[in-house]
Formats: sequence, C-alpha cells, structure tokens
Amino acid sequence: MNNAYISGVGNTAFGRHEGRGAIDLMAQAAGRALSDAKVRRSDIDGVLCGYATTLPHLMLSELFCERFSLRPAYAHSLQVGGASGAAMLMLARELIISGRCRNVLVVAGENRLTGQTRDSSIQTLAQVGDADYEVGNGGSVPAYYALMASRYMHQTGVTEADLAEFAVLMRNNAIRHPDSHLTTPITCEDVLASKPIATPLKLMDCCPISDGAMALVVSAEPGPAGPVRMAGAGQAHFHQHVTAMRDVMNTGAAAAAARAFDEAGLVRDDIEYLAVYDSFTITLAMLLEETGFAPRAGAAGRLRRGDFDLEGAQPLNTHGGLLSFGHCGVAGGMAHVVEAYRQMIGQAEGRQIARPPRHAFAHGDGGVMSAHVSLILSREA
Repeated sequence: MNNAYISGVGNTAFGRHEGRGAIDLMAQAAGRALSDAKVRRSDIDGVLCGYATTLPHLMLSELFCERFSLRPAYAHSLQVGGASGAAMLMLARELIISGRCRNVLVVAGENRLTGQTRDSSIQTLAQVGDADYEVGNGGSVPAYYALMASRYMHQTGVTEADLAEFAVLMRNNAIRHPDSHLTTPITCEDVLASKPIATPLKLMDCCPISDGAMALVVSAEPGPAGPVRMAGAGQAHFHQHVTAMRDVMNTGAAAAAARAFDEAGLVRDDIEYLAVYDSFTITLAMLLEETGFAPRAGAAGRLRRGDFDLEGAQPLNTHGGLLSFGHCGVAGGMAHVVEAYRQMIGQAEGRQIARPPRHAFAHGDGGVMSAHVSLILSREA
C-alpha cells in the first residue's frame, strides 16, 4: 500500500490583515507550503480548498487554482464546518494512497476579521442552527455550544473554573508563537470575570475571529524535513443540529478516534502530542474526554497536573489553539495539524518539545460537535 506524508506546511500570521482577501491569504500560505516541501507548482496534481464565508464562490478550488497558476488533475472544495481541514487532509491521504495523486495541496484562508461586519458574521454563524427550531429563537454558535455545555456540566460536574484552565493554557502557549492573534497574558480569574456571552460561556471561553490562512502539502514521498506519515484517519457524523444531539456523552468523536487508531495500529498511550479542536473551552474539555485522553470530568485535572504542558506526557495545542492563536474558519482547524507537524520535525522554535513526538493525534470538530475527523501522524525513523 502507498503511504501519504505531510511534506511541507505554510501559514500567514493570524489576526488583522487589512486589505487582504481570502485568495490573497491562501496564496501566501500556499507559496510557503510549496517552498517548505521543495515542490514546484507543476508538481501539484491535486488541490483541496476549504470554504470561505467571506468569499462564497461556487467553485473556490478552481478560482484558487486560476489565481495561483495551478492546473491539477484533481480539484475539490470541501465543507464540513470546523472539521473541514482535517477532512481535507483525510481526503488528500486517500488520493495519495490510491495513486490518484502524487502531491496534493490542502489550503484554506479567510479575512473574517476585516472582511465582514459584526452583523454579517453573526448571521453567518447563526445558520449552523436548525432553521425551524433554533435560528428563529435567536440562537447562534455560542448559544448552541452553551446549551450543550450546560447539559454536559450538569451530567459530569465540570465547572466554569475547570473550563477557565483551558483558556489560560492556550493563551500561555500562544504567547510563544510569533504568529498568534492573542498574546496578552490572562489568569483563570480574568476568564471567569470576562463578559458573559451565553451562560455558562464567557468572552474568554470563546475563540476570537481572525484573518489568516494555512496550507499543507500531502505527498507520496516524504518531505525534506523527514517522513511524517498520515498513519490513520477516521470520521463520524451523528447529527447536524444541537436539538438533534441525542447524547452529549457520545457525539461521534469517540467513533472517529477509534477508526483512526484502528487504522494506525496504535493506542492512546503511544500518542506524544495532542492537536484538538478548541472553538470554545467546553469543546476542548469534551473532546479530550470523549476521545479517551481523559476520564469524564477529568480533562481539567490532567491539565492541572501538567500533563498537557510542553514538558508534560501529552503536550496540547502548543501554538495556542483556536482560543488564542486565532480562528479564521477552516484554516483555524488546520493550524492544529501544522503545529503537530512542526513539533514532530523539531521546527517549533521557542515552543519546541524537548523530544520531538513520534506519534500525534489530531481531531477536528464541525458544527456543534456535529462532524468529527480524527487523524494520527507518525514520524518514521
């Protein structure tokens, strides 16, 4: 069987990019990824693009290829919310393994911060909800996650103070990354005292809206920095809307992770780095617990013991995650995998783990814990 490797990555800074559109940002990240992978535009025979709410073009992959001077044999745009980045990487892996492509460019970016008004952003995010039962009642993404959080906290005993710990960890990590959106130090007290958004979530429990882009090249041959193989992947889709969620303890994350681990032939104790989606603090706590990296109500306890620190057993989102590195749509979730790759090849600069991880677990979540994609990366000798 053919193998699929991440051969190069590239990104813009996250934050404010006045006058830069989605295609501009995507092109910058893509150029850096191709340079990192040491491949030419003519070597790219597959292109996968994430959607962009600021550029709702019906043929975004073709538009990007036209502007970036690519003529691939396969091109596709993909849309499963925040899980889109991981889903595109899974599809790129399948294209390489099948022999359909040799080098697939996976790219996404948006100017969400500067390219749309606050009202437009709220309206866009509200459409995640059910048109009959949720949107008409004034719901938006923070409200949907807050409803889920309330139920989860009721059943497990997880507290607002527990969730605040994750916001602080992500901010401390983001401070070490030169491309982060938010770098002002915060404390748990700051999180708990921040503006209420949708009870029990407060402002610092929520990710910022950013401009930015990410790109990765997935290839049939290892990249110049060494072989980081996409060893396993899995998906699960149990619902779309929060009102259709049957069980907050079983949203699909566990099923996606199990499929990825089965493919990779690994167990959770093999994992030395965690890249887990964190649109809200509750997202991160729930995903860590459902995917089996913490017991129920135990994720914050592992954090307090230092297990998720740079020096811990399983460092978590060392770039700062969506909560502090920033969130610009599909690219926000892709940043988790980019950081995992850089940690594995020893190129994470001032936040580098002392011993580059051999195996990393990444998980993307789309909608309201609606679409789940798990990936396992393995660094080969």
